[in-house]
Amino acid sequence: MTKPRNYKTEAIIIKKTKLGEADRILTFYTPRLGKIQGVAKGVRRPRSKMSGHLELLTHSQVSFARGKNLDTVTGSQTINGFCDVKSDLMLVSYALYITELVNKFTEDHIEDQPLFELLLNTLDNLVPEANNDLTLRYFELHLLDHAGYRPQLRHCVSCRSALPPRTNSFSLKAGGVLCPKCNSTQPATISISYNSLRLLRLLQDSDYAILPDIEVKAPTAAEVEWIMRSYIRYLLERDIKSAAWLDSLKHQLQKSQMALL
Repeated sequence: MTKPRNYKTEAIIIKKTKLGEADRILTFYTPRLGKIQGVAKGVRRPRSKMSGHLELLTHSQVSFARGKNLDTVTGSQTINGFCDVKSDLMLVSYALYITELVNKFTEDHIEDQPLFELLLNTLDNLVPEANNDLTLRYFELHLLDHAGYRPQLRHCVSCRSALPPRTNSFSLKAGGVLCPKCNSTQPATISISYNSLRLLRLLQDSDYAILPDIEVKAPTAAEVEWIMRSYIRYLLERDIKSAAWLDSLKHQLQKSQMALL
């Protein structure tokens, strides 16, 4: 069956690349078409009517015309511009980290509506004064689930025995937690406290509604972040570029807060 030349979809803009003097190649994540790309012609010109609707981190209704190599964006209308996120540099850094993960862990044209909903809900849950690091941990765990890399947190990934309520190890290669007896059987392991394991289990098995009720001590938050970052780095075989900027902003914010004390 021949596909229609023109089509329309809602989409979240997750990446943009300059093309020529006035155009951009945009990467969209959509509910039905998965990740797609399109050329937005003239969008970098000051008088472009579409530029505001095709900004990074924007949820829009986008119209396309099919092309030989890349489809062309023919129209766009903002559904949600996430203005609160874009007006806060710290929240922007969180959002860019999230969208980079989606881009790295997905292939083109593979439908995953639940992942689209996860991305949309995560952007909605990035708010000032909230524990946005916890939001990121929730997103990372559920993104890995969609990508086929759900970490095993309920029993030893090697011998399948129940994990004791003590410090265990997380195996990057095996993709889950090892009991103390199996720790030496796997390379590239990270120590994981029982508090961190309980937090990861809670996030893995819950929805966003539970996040405001969770209180996390700083050492546990730091350990869980390190484990998730390490696992993601191992899977992708590279660093997430936006993570460095996020960490830099968090460090600057901490220094500013210390200076006020």
